[in-house]
Amino acid sequence: MTVPTYPAESTRPAPATPEAAETPAGTLAGARAQLLHDGSVDTYRMMIADGVDRVARRVATVPQPGTGIAPAELAPLVDRVDLDRPLGDAGAALDELEDVYLSDAVWFHHPRYLAHLNCPVVIPALLGEAVLSAVNSSLDTWDQSAGATLIERRLIDWTAARIGLGADADGVFTSGGSQSNLQALLLAREEACAAATTPTARAELLPRLRVLTSTAGHFSVQKSAKLLGLAPDAVIAVPTDARRRIRPAAVRDEIARCRQAGQVVMAVVGTAGTTDFGSIDPLAELAGICAAAGVWLHVDAAYGCGLLVSPTRRHLLDGIERADSVTVDYHKSFFQPVSSSALLVRDRRVLRHATYHADYLNPARMVEQQIPNQVDKSLQTTRRFDALKLWLTLRVMGPDALGALFDEVVDRAAEAWHLISEDPRFEVVTRSELSTVVFRYLPTGLGREFADAANLHAREALAASGAALVAGTRVDGRHFLKFTLLNPATTVADVGHVLELIAGHAGRYVAERTAADLTCHVC
Repeated sequence: MTVPTYPAESTRPAPATPEAAETPAGTLAGARAQLLHDGSVDTYRMMIADGVDRVARRVATVPQPGTGIAPAELAPLVDRVDLDRPLGDAGAALDELEDVYLSDAVWFHHPRYLAHLNCPVVIPALLGEAVLSAVNSSLDTWDQSAGATLIERRLIDWTAARIGLGADADGVFTSGGSQSNLQALLLAREEACAAATTPTARAELLPRLRVLTSTAGHFSVQKSAKLLGLAPDAVIAVPTDARRRIRPAAVRDEIARCRQAGQVVMAVVGTAGTTDFGSIDPLAELAGICAAAGVWLHVDAAYGCGLLVSPTRRHLLDGIERADSVTVDYHKSFFQPVSSSALLVRDRRVLRHATYHADYLNPARMVEQQIPNQVDKSLQTTRRFDALKLWLTLRVMGPDALGALFDEVVDRAAEAWHLISEDPRFEVVTRSELSTVVFRYLPTGLGREFADAANLHAREALAASGAALVAGTRVDGRHFLKFTLLNPATTVADVGHVLELIAGHAGRYVAERTAADLTCHVC
């Protein structure tokens, strides 16, 4: 078997066989040489090592989280690539990739990346990523995955036990929190429609179904309702308290109001870690209300699931064990690469609503033979073995180590909150129970009217510089900035430095606008 060559550079290994140089990548023989098999493992090792080396050099040397490149600047580089004319060489392709991707990538491992819920990743998970991609198991049927199926099921059982869902719990890995929330609401919808035994009864019920969630809940709830064919006004946003947590009394009142209006509340969505505020809804109170009303309780813990392994803060999730379904995103607070998420349910029988038997794939007789097919639980068919990343992480590091890392970023957010709240240049919103800080630069005097524009400008200017990245949001109609801390390497000094950059950009903007307005007024 022949092996393709690398460019003639002293830093790259020579071809494994003399015949490799005579096997152009564009020929059928060259194409076959690119397949992973017993005769191409040397090429596999060399290519992967070259790619890993390049990423490692970037991680070791990038001075800031980004370059601030604009789409209009980068797009021509990508557009010029002729995908119909291969380079025929992995080294050359990686050289090109440096220009169109790696040079301007956003690096979440950098301590001044403070924008979104993107975490630096642990190395055992990267090992898992390399293994699962090469073996390429598909987690739909046993005959495509064997041990991988059992590993995923074991991790689902482990997570369900951490939540406290009980012996009848089950679940499945998903692509992310949005898919988990979608599937949870699908199950809730079908359970609510169980009494509608005729097509006519179901058609009459669907427009009356309602979902309650907080005004701070994730947008995927609204998106899921649309995908599930619910009414345009099916999702009811329930107000929050001063800590941006859903008001249980308001949930109780809304359930009663819906019933009086002839509507059916099919689910209440509580949030354990809102995207903006890191707030955790009063889960135990919500569970009591839903149990009394016979309403499905779903807890979106995509962000707050890291508390499941926290040595000090697990109590913040008290009540989650009473949920009917729970979303977890390991690729947020378990420091896993995207994607790694799961949906857990209290009663495994409800997963039947996602089951469809295909003769070629998972015929019903396999259930009788007790053959475990994960496609019976999933909205997806072909699906990656993403569970392997978490498996290796737990086997190398253990859950306590992951929890300690998450505790560290929560502690850092508390320190950042104190730093900002004591700085007269800034206004800070409620203190997060997790690792976000929502704040804004607040000009004084005549410049106060430019506060919204100044914060927008500061965020854009900071991103354009690449020196740091922060997020933005709206609070009560006003523009605010947001730190999302998920990197244990971020220090208070890093936070302070970014604050100074923000204050500089915003302050200069306000000074220029104020001066311009005064000049116009005099004129």
